[in-house]
Amino acid sequence: MDQVLISTPDNPAPENRTEGYFETFDGQQLRYAVFRSSASVAKGTVVLLQGRNEYIEKYFETIRDLTAKGLWVATFDLRGQGGSPRLVKKRQHGHVRRFSDYERDLDIFLEKIVLPDTRLPFYILAHSTGALIALSAAPYLSTRIERMVLSAPFIGLIGQAASASTIRRLASAACSVGLGTMALSAKLREPEFRDNPLTSDEVRFERNAAMMRNHPELTLGPPTARWLVESFKTIDKVMTPNHLFSITIPTVVIAPTRDGVVPYIAQERLSRYFRAGQLVPVNGARHEIFQERDVYRAAALAAFHAFIPGSDAEAIQEVEAIGT
Repeated sequence: MDQVLISTPDNPAPENRTEGYFETFDGQQLRYAVFRSSASVAKGTVVLLQGRNEYIEKYFETIRDLTAKGLWVATFDLRGQGGSPRLVKKRQHGHVRRFSDYERDLDIFLEKIVLPDTRLPFYILAHSTGALIALSAAPYLSTRIERMVLSAPFIGLIGQAASASTIRRLASAACSVGLGTMALSAKLREPEFRDNPLTSDEVRFERNAAMMRNHPELTLGPPTARWLVESFKTIDKVMTPNHLFSITIPTVVIAPTRDGVVPYIAQERLSRYFRAGQLVPVNGARHEIFQERDVYRAAALAAFHAFIPGSDAEAIQEVEAIGT
């Protein structure tokens, strides 16, 4: 199979992997990869769900952290971004027809790739938009997913030129007159480290900026009106007490207190009615905590590993060996 991931000297792809494409319910070919641990007995598989305008390569460092602990990682580029097909003619516009399409893609990924090709038990690690997908899909994932860790779930919006309520009204108006594929803002400029809302780590920031600069085919500009409308509708749904009560998968929400994209107060509000959820604030961290400085990444990874213990496969194997 031809190599489908991009490996660079400052961001090499982890070894021991399978990469390719899987077909969705509507014929899209989404790019995916499975990374195997070198441990003799796997402790389970982490299904990694990215945020908006992210891609597999951005998580190579985190994938190494997870596989070093004996976990496998299975991940894919969301429809309309990364190495997956774009959904509108203006390929820089981030678009989705219905938010439920993301959930159906996750369901097929679990069925076609994760279940037959990886190791039990299954966990979810999801960031931002990926965490919103996980929250929305969680009520019917309880028979397959053991635990979830959600990083800065996209359940609110700050740091924009207009308020979230204004953006919501404008997006709804555009969709109502058939302009759902239109973006509400201009093309995004190349990001600058100073005053960025994502990370305080300049090295990781520049690594990601270089990937965007050298491989623009992986990146997106602003979201479309339809993407915004569908996302806001899903936020409204997952924040209702009835929906949160229906989630039975034990969950940790890692909440950066200096998040410049999703308001921290919204993540606190989420935890009030989320019976299966536990809020873990990371003081001082910005939105992309797995792209943050070591002190913040270490705190997030420690919370993850404390909550995702993996299996007791190694101990069981030792007991069985003694008994033979």
